[in-house]
Amino acid sequence: MSIFFARSFCRNTGGDYMAKNYEVSDDFMFGKVMEDSGLCREVLECLLGKTVGELEEIETQREFRYAMDGKPIRLDIYTRDGEAVYDAEMQNLNHKRPEDYDLPRRSRFYQASMDTDYLKKKQSYRTLPETNILFICTFDPFGEDLPQYTFRNRCDEVPELAMQDGTSKYFFNCTCEGEEIPEDMQALFRYIMTGKPTDELTGKLQKAVEAGLRNEKWRSEYMKELLHDDDMREEGRAEGREEERANTEREKARADALEARVRELEEIINNMKK
Repeated sequence: MSIFFARSFCRNTGGDYMAKNYEVSDDFMFGKVMEDSGLCREVLECLLGKTVGELEEIETQREFRYAMDGKPIRLDIYTRDGEAVYDAEMQNLNHKRPEDYDLPRRSRFYQASMDTDYLKKKQSYRTLPETNILFICTFDPFGEDLPQYTFRNRCDEVPELAMQDGTSKYFFNCTCEGEEIPEDMQALFRYIMTGKPTDELTGKLQKAVEAGLRNEKWRSEYMKELLHDDDMREEGRAEGREEERANTEREKARADALEARVRELEEIINNMKK
């Protein structure tokens, strides 16, 4: 979508496109719905299978950047209770392959950014809170047909020895179905994939989505997000073209240097023959 088309699109359609196409599986809608602390807490408890404390603050699209030329990240949901920090990400394929997103290393970078943001100068490492990073995927991120993949650091030589560094990374496969999946989690998975509520929690989520689709402020924010994403894609394409030109120039310079060296060697050989 070109920038011109995107801006024209926003003027002509208003919120109709958002209303027709966006459900809770869209990261924008997911973020807006999860601004409700009670609802966010219920979703976290459903996925983690444990009690979550009262959430102190919920930040959506929280951005981290620690160097002018460093890679920035934006977290869909960033929140904490009295004991732990939570990052929840809605992840769709968007016509790509699971490996294109490199979720394991992405989770590593997110973890590092969250820790760097939290720990202040002269603070003890012991003050770092428990962290939970959740990727809610509308695809199977590891291809093992499991509803949930949980990663914590352990010793290779002594598997029962946990590092106890306070970090947990969860990847949820919303496409998975089976009797072994808790009923409330299966209902949430099914709602994320189909947009059809089947229990109390998904009913609340659906009401929040419907309210959001009527919210003029949300519509305006969504359109700004659409334009921002399009601008970023255009910038990325421009950077790609510039890098391609630079690569072409480097290849040409190497080829010219090699050709000059060949001519030099040929001249040396001819002189030796003479």
